[in-house]
Amino acid sequence: MFPGTAAVILSAPISASLLIYTFLIAGDDSPIAYVSYVVSAYSLIIVCIRVVPWIPKWSRRVRQNPFVSQYIEDIPLKMRVSLYTSFVVNLLYAGFNAFTGIYYHSPWFGSLAAYYICLSTMRFLLVRYSYRHGFGENLTAEWRRYRLCGVILVVMNLALAGMVILAVDQNEGFKYAGVLIYVMALYTFYIMIMAVVNVVRYRKYHSPVISAARKVSLAAALVSMLSLETAMLSQFDTESTSPYFRQFMTGSTGAGICTIIVGMGIFMMIHSTRRLR
Repeated sequence: MFPGTAAVILSAPISASLLIYTFLIAGDDSPIAYVSYVVSAYSLIIVCIRVVPWIPKWSRRVRQNPFVSQYIEDIPLKMRVSLYTSFVVNLLYAGFNAFTGIYYHSPWFGSLAAYYICLSTMRFLLVRYSYRHGFGENLTAEWRRYRLCGVILVVMNLALAGMVILAVDQNEGFKYAGVLIYVMALYTFYIMIMAVVNVVRYRKYHSPVISAARKVSLAAALVSMLSLETAMLSQFDTESTSPYFRQFMTGSTGAGICTIIVGMGIFMMIHSTRRLR
């Protein structure tokens, strides 16, 4: 488990070459496939064992940079950067879906565009407020933004419900080429975990705007999870699969996500109204 540096470095290209040969030439049922799987697993283990001890050293060196240190320790700055980045990404993605929906006359992409336009609207309101006032300085104004985001969450659920109905009725969903679906799965699980962690982590700062931003991120992560499910059902569908299984799974997950987002929006409206009173 602790070979020399040369063996660790060489293990990665060797295992990659074996896997490429297996998938493109030999086939995954050939004897070389089992060898390539064992070698690639061993390579992954020894690389991780060698890299993990370096992480604390790299982390300390990175934190010595004044810009990185300021970003890590200055929570308002981190929140502004996060809000600006997510707003731009949502806006671009909404524009892409709108163009695709118009070009292909697809109500599926049209519903996606409407959903991400609502997300962009909420993030724009939060970005604008944070730019002008900061966080935690005027709680009355922040609770009003918090309540407004709750209202938009409930309204945007109509677009999400439309997406679910289209996915069930027309059996539509996302499709990713090749191994891209695994990359999207990794990204989706990452943003989902981080969204849940951040909702809990940032409660201690007692800023309704920060809390609203975290809940918006959670809503976006939930829809990404629904999109991933439709993509995986399309990618791994077989002839033996019941024709109603995909519709049942998509409908059940979509109904659950719609319920969570509506419940979150209603809670935000009720909680903010009580705090304002």
